[in-house]
Amino acid sequence: MTRQRNAPALEDVTVGVVGADAFLHRVAEAARTEVRAPYRLVTASDAGARGAYGQALRIAKDVDVLLYSGPLPYDVAMAGESLPVPATFVPLGGVALPTALLRGALTNTIETTRISIDSVSTREVQEIYAELDLAMDSVHVIEYRESISLEEFFDFHVEHYRSGRTTGAITTVPEVAERLTDAGIPNLTMAPAPLTLRNSLHTARLLASGAKMDDSRIAIVIVRLPASALPNRTSSSNYWFQELKLSLHRTLLHEARRMDAAVLQRDEQSFLVITTMGSLRTGTDDLRRAPFLARISADLGIETEVGIGLGSTALQAEENAQDAVNLSAERPGDRAYLIGGHGGPLSLPASPTHSPAALGPQIPPQHIETLHHIIEALGADGDHNYVVDAERVANVQGVTLRTARRTLRTLVDAGLAWPMPPVRQQRAGRPAVRYQLLDERIRTADRVDRNSESGLA
Repeated sequence: MTRQRNAPALEDVTVGVVGADAFLHRVAEAARTEVRAPYRLVTASDAGARGAYGQALRIAKDVDVLLYSGPLPYDVAMAGESLPVPATFVPLGGVALPTALLRGALTNTIETTRISIDSVSTREVQEIYAELDLAMDSVHVIEYRESISLEEFFDFHVEHYRSGRTTGAITTVPEVAERLTDAGIPNLTMAPAPLTLRNSLHTARLLASGAKMDDSRIAIVIVRLPASALPNRTSSSNYWFQELKLSLHRTLLHEARRMDAAVLQRDEQSFLVITTMGSLRTGTDDLRRAPFLARISADLGIETEVGIGLGSTALQAEENAQDAVNLSAERPGDRAYLIGGHGGPLSLPASPTHSPAALGPQIPPQHIETLHHIIEALGADGDHNYVVDAERVANVQGVTLRTARRTLRTLVDAGLAWPMPPVRQQRAGRPAVRYQLLDERIRTADRVDRNSESGLA
């Protein structure tokens, strides 16, 4: 049975990442570069595509969406009973194949014109080889299809290599790469590029929040003049106020054309701009900047309050827009606020050169200080990867293992660390849980503090 979940705000989404250890570390590295709306990750090593469903179920209760390393483990998982959360996967292709070809040529691992390649489409391989001006008469491709198995990929590569038609293989599946290595067949693993990983994380976040499939949802923007601009009805400023409203209406009509939106006067103080989520994304550089604010400021020289509401109905969208514009009034500045169907406000700057501020809960200073102390101690030992277990933390802090475990769990809850898969070991016993400490969050917190202090100065 699918459990009911409220759609979380973008910055509240927890992404469950399922794949081989190397993939998990690459995703973690890509996610660490996002400081505007930091990710929360929970990782699970799938120990091969067959374990994809079981690992997904193990972490599903703690995440909002699952991200698989590719279509094969995704399809294996989806072939079982329905998952309790939405899921997606890192797409194949892109620059991954040219990168693998270059790596093979530089290391002499394979002869790039005599190889077998799995998963990607024949058309894409043809286009890449044409771009590189390479012959592909002896390049053999097996495309991914939903019913394919690891054995088919493996057998395909083995057959071509042992018949002398190829000098090696390029695969997207780590388990196939391991088996090829054991069979003595030269091979390279085609790994997704960092940009592909970042885009996949963004897609997973949008999927969890419901935004990915919401392009047709109604989006309503309320643009409101601040209370300070309202005249006394008995004063001579009424004429000026009417001129101001007409000028504001003209500016909104001009900008609304870019979003295929309608502009209506809502009351004496505000206007409604009615559009769809897809059009709103187009007009705001995919929600990287606020609509209207910069143009109104440039044309009219005034600050306005802007709130954006999303909803499956016009009523729901307008109610959310009202909450958002009220938030804009409470937090004056050149920002608009967006509220989705279930709340979770996002702050959008007037200009994309400003970073939108997440409105999530502030990280307690004592947790920042704890992380800072641990990272300083690790750095003094020459350890700059910041992947630790409880024993390591106990040593650097001079505390018991129990205290160290509690500290690490606290850092995870605060968004300052991610649990990582344990190191595989030969000896008996339960392997230690490792954690990736997020030193970027310290720098982000420092910048926020400095900005706050400069704003108060």
